[in-house]
Amino acid sequence: MDKIIRCITSDGAVMASAIDASDIVFTAKKLHHLSRSATAALGRLLCATSMMGAQLKQKDAIINLRVMGDGELGPVIAVGDSKGNVRGYVGDSDCPTEYYGNGKINVAKAVGKNGTLSVMRDYGSGDPYIGQVELVSGEIAEDITNYFATSEQIPTVCALGVLIDKEDGEVMLAGGLLIQLLPGAFEDTIEQLEKNIAKLEPVTTMLAKGMNILDICKTALEGFEVEVLDENPVNYVCTCSREKLESHFCTMSDSDLRSLPDENGRVIANCHFCNKKYIFTKDDIEKLIEEKNSK
Repeated sequence: MDKIIRCITSDGAVMASAIDASDIVFTAKKLHHLSRSATAALGRLLCATSMMGAQLKQKDAIINLRVMGDGELGPVIAVGDSKGNVRGYVGDSDCPTEYYGNGKINVAKAVGKNGTLSVMRDYGSGDPYIGQVELVSGEIAEDITNYFATSEQIPTVCALGVLIDKEDGEVMLAGGLLIQLLPGAFEDTIEQLEKNIAKLEPVTTMLAKGMNILDICKTALEGFEVEVLDENPVNYVCTCSREKLESHFCTMSDSDLRSLPDENGRVIANCHFCNKKYIFTKDDIEKLIEEKNSK
């Protein structure tokens, strides 16, 4: 079972979040039939979105991250809630995969180094908060780090990883780590944190060694007294439903609704996030029009 944890140092100077999202990324790959590069890119963004979503204080708040680079992958989109549950998709699930000399997937090649990272937080009331920054690498983690520094002025270190079996392409491990300096941090705190970060192994390496997410946070915060704020299970969760589609249809005019059915008399709607298919017949549409006009 995937989990996310949030910790803080006892002096309130540093916050750290860690996630084991291996099942989430495995599910995303299966749902969308992703290539290796698409799996790595979406998996990293899902990890980041889950950790950022878990920081939302409002119960019904959601966060939406969109990476739009100039690579073949197209848009990479992930949506999370305040519990850390996430869903997502990419523009081209069959995006070709290239590798660096060390054997790691070249995510930057798939995503593209020119483009933007957009973050939208919707708190359920009032206008949503939207921040956008230019991509700095296309590798996702560095772009998240840059977003926090540029758009929110929060010194941040983000590490994200997806380990994929080179033989069969299956997801073996996926996870992330988010470390943030809070206001009032002293210079010695910063120096200790920098030393810790310099020694950190990749998240998937730590997971492969059997470390749990608390172990990962404690390693990142070595030399500090660490307090656990919360630890919760997280999942790949899609919120689509036939009822939501019906509600959307009811916002359309009668003529627009009647123009929706294809030559076979059906309206077929596919969910981008889970690939579930919803089918409405002409009779279904007429019934919706009747119900809409009777209100």
